[in-house]
Amino acid sequence: MVRDMHREQLDQVVSLLEEILGPDLVGAYLHGSTATGRLRPRSDLDVLAVSRRATTRTEKERLVRGLFELSSPTEAPGPVRPIELTIVVASEIRPWRYPPRFDFLYGEWLRREFAGGNLEPWETTSPDLAALITMVLRGSRAVVGPPPVEVFDPVPPADLTAAVVAGIDGLLADLADDTRNVVLTFARIWLTVATGEIGSKDAAADWALPRLPEEHREVLARARAIYLGEEDERWDDLESRVRLHADHVIREIERLVASAPGRPEGRPGA
Repeated sequence: MVRDMHREQLDQVVSLLEEILGPDLVGAYLHGSTATGRLRPRSDLDVLAVSRRATTRTEKERLVRGLFELSSPTEAPGPVRPIELTIVVASEIRPWRYPPRFDFLYGEWLRREFAGGNLEPWETTSPDLAALITMVLRGSRAVVGPPPVEVFDPVPPADLTAAVVAGIDGLLADLADDTRNVVLTFARIWLTVATGEIGSKDAAADWALPRLPEEHREVLARARAIYLGEEDERWDDLESRVRLHADHVIREIERLVASAPGRPEGRPGA
């Protein structure tokens, strides 16, 4: 369940969407740890909204201004959390096709781009939406609007696999600067490719740790502990082992994808 202190923040996001989209807002849905009730000290509030139409430039400006006020610019534990808001146009995701497209995306990693005047700092085709929609359907948590099954088509398993592996190269590029999140995301990708499940970052780490050789466990254990607020963010003592850990996990993902029937297109096994 979303705690009362975060419920107010979610209600403010919905009010912003209703103010800007009006009757064209189909619904707003929780995903990630927000939907599963596994909010951790460093978790974002994750919302996927569906609109009957695309937003205008002026509306994007209003959304950004509103989210600057509602979203915490830091992921340090506190009553106000960073917000990740994705808006999709209903006709772009139903009927389902891959890769899906979105209309608007806000996350704190984009704040600097928005502040500099770039209102569309993204590629509108986003494989990640396949995972978001799957989480929404499995969590079945509407903040406002009809149940998810009335709004979204299910994502075929091959498309879900293709989606989660599509971002591996980009994640590797961020490994040095965002070590904790990238290490945990690789664990989530491994879990999804192996089982078809989409777990929280700490649940994915719990699944992956016993499957790692001993020499690669400490990196993931450190990332998990930082995410849970059990340790401070530090990597200087493990810096030389982070890339070795990531390479091992990627090889495991590649092996699974290569051996799967009807292997999807994408980096691993390509």
